[in-house]
Amino acid sequence: MKIAIGSDHGGFELKEELKKHLEDRGIECKDFGTYSEDSVDYPDFGKKVSEAVANGELDKGIVVCGTGIGISIACNKVKGIRCALCSDTYSAKMASMHNNANVIALGGRVIGKDLAKEIVDSYLNAEFEGGRHERRVNKIMDIEK
Repeated sequence: MKIAIGSDHGGFELKEELKKHLEDRGIECKDFGTYSEDSVDYPDFGKKVSEAVANGELDKGIVVCGTGIGISIACNKVKGIRCALCSDTYSAKMASMHNNANVIALGGRVIGKDLAKEIVDSYLNAEFEGGRHERRVNKIMDIEK
């Protein structure tokens, strides 16, 4: 599995923690920035991560901004992306199992690093169940047409 990861300045510190966590788990990740706490605009990084996932370059994405809200909205503007804002492990698991989310967003100023790692693990360890959920995901994707 290959993961795209990115953040703005508000999510930089947590992104760095998550990147290390993924690498410690043996999961390859590509960092799309930002690379410091200097002020930047979250849509730029959400777009980079989402395009890499949508075009198949990477399997899934993780994005972080201050609350996770802005960057998740930006990600969902990219065709083919289903980004879920997650602040707990159950939502992250369900985002994968029921919504086939290909990107998750986290709030660097909202959740702690240990919880963030648990959220990421819950998301990555879960698999899409298909079945009745596939019909619903297809209806979501039809909205883009």
